[in-house]
Amino acid sequence: MKQYARIFQYLRNYKAKIAFYFLSTLLSIVFSIVSIGMLMPFLNLIFNDPRPECAGCGSITKTSSNTVIRAVNDFLFQSVEGQGKIKTLGLICLLMVGFIIFKNLFLYLSYYILNPLKNRVVNQLREELYDKVLTLPIGFFNEKRKGDLMSRMTNDIAEVEGSLVGTLEGWIRDPLTIIVTLFALFMISPRLTIFLLLLIPVLGLVIGRITRSLKKHSQEVANKYGETLSTLDETLGGLRVIKAFTIESLLRGRFRKNNAELLAAKNRIAYRRDLASPLSEVMGVMLFSAILYYGGRLVLNKEIPLEASAFIGYLGIFYNIINPAKALSTSFSNMRKGSAAIQRIEEILLTPVTVDDNPNGIKLDQFKHSIEFRNVSFAYDEAVILENINLVVEKGRTIALVGSSGAGKSTLADLVPRFHDVTSGALLIDGTNIRDYSLFSVRSQMSIVTQEPILFNDTIANNILLGKPGASMEEVIAAAKVANAHEFIMKKELGYDTNIGDRGSRLSGGERQRLTIARALLKNPPILILDEATSSLDTESERLVQDAINKMMQHRTSLVIAHRLSTIRHADEIIVLQKGRIVERGNHEQLLQQNGFYKKLVDMQEVR
Repeated sequence: MKQYARIFQYLRNYKAKIAFYFLSTLLSIVFSIVSIGMLMPFLNLIFNDPRPECAGCGSITKTSSNTVIRAVNDFLFQSVEGQGKIKTLGLICLLMVGFIIFKNLFLYLSYYILNPLKNRVVNQLREELYDKVLTLPIGFFNEKRKGDLMSRMTNDIAEVEGSLVGTLEGWIRDPLTIIVTLFALFMISPRLTIFLLLLIPVLGLVIGRITRSLKKHSQEVANKYGETLSTLDETLGGLRVIKAFTIESLLRGRFRKNNAELLAAKNRIAYRRDLASPLSEVMGVMLFSAILYYGGRLVLNKEIPLEASAFIGYLGIFYNIINPAKALSTSFSNMRKGSAAIQRIEEILLTPVTVDDNPNGIKLDQFKHSIEFRNVSFAYDEAVILENINLVVEKGRTIALVGSSGAGKSTLADLVPRFHDVTSGALLIDGTNIRDYSLFSVRSQMSIVTQEPILFNDTIANNILLGKPGASMEEVIAAAKVANAHEFIMKKELGYDTNIGDRGSRLSGGERQRLTIARALLKNPPILILDEATSSLDTESERLVQDAINKMMQHRTSLVIAHRLSTIRHADEIIVLQKGRIVERGNHEQLLQQNGFYKKLVDMQEVR
């Protein structure tokens, strides 16, 4: 049960509701048993007591060595004596109807309490998983496939809802039904009930063997779901390339292979899961037949003080166990199946947050003088990305990072907003270690413009407002004008209220990038990080975007990553990185005079 600890932890917040559910369920079970128990006075009334000493007397006996049966017979005897058999028969029928009404009333009440509770638990689990995704460091997502993460957020949550939380009532109602029913049976006949208890474990052993492998197969299904979603995500994101290279058949074959493996895994689960319920019913009937034979023989041989009517009532109450036992076996198999899903969710929830917030840390209200990399090194999965970096970025200066792919430029820039934490050394802002500041206050001092514009399926205005939620429309328009975006926005049918589609698909590359610049400008931060913001644009778009960037960089501290060296010729200092180390530094003219790696890059791009 250890894997369900998180579910139980959520339920701890609803102790009063669970207690009320428990009470309602208990009363529902009691009224159900009592309504079935009314068979005993009914049969006794119709057939009278079958014992030899009462044969032919035509009266209801009121003596028995069993306390329960004696109480029933006392009630029946007094009713017949006072009202006659017909009225007593009507009373018995009315009581049965009344008990059934109360049973279903409390049953509905238990559902009324439990169903919102189950939905809240699933909702809380989904929110916690999403919150965890937001807090995990960027490096975590470099190692995980997006499709697998989406599968955990969707399919695994649905599996937990259906297999674990969906059978939550069975965890209480079915065992409680069996326990209360066994108690009632024991009160009627201890000997028969002990015989019954000896047979029940056999049922549990058989069902347990069937469901034992469900967790393993469920894990396989979850993994196949993740692979299928990953293939779908890659297909949707790469349709242009797929069609251009005519590799539809290759992708189709890959998807069908994953889908076929998913189908086979799901079938293996279904075969075993679906076997649990019919097998438990068959074994329940076999158990009922064993009780019928053994108990009938005891009654016929008068080895137990049980009248025929009481024995039939005993059998009726015993049959009340069959459905709960069947449901419990199904719940158990679902729990096995759902445990694989919750284990996959737990892997995300228990992933350590290597870049943790420091809510009680110093609040960085204002960036005053410098960002300093002091002997900074960074490694990921034992691979050294940056080594012994020493760099000071003075306030108001523009520092450019250049180098070949994989040199560590983006990683170095990612350390400033704490997308990663340094492995050794220290990163300081205004002389204070960045870890001593609250994470929110650090990032509130920065804006980032990336090579690939990241926009959301919303209006143009709302995408810009992400930079400063609550800003006025005048501020939005002012930022768009500085970013050279206002003109094209106004040409749209709905202007700033135009929906830009998924990831800004209804805009051109240059238009998307100018919106991200407008968003960064609206935030109006003292620190800018520009990650190859113009490298994927055509000449005209690059000119408009570069002009917007130049306006944005005025009077701000900027850290610029550039492949096109023409965009950073006027940087205050250019840092040349190779294999995670600084190999050259200086302004454009100084680096050309050094006739080193930077000059080779310039010559290759023919910027002189």
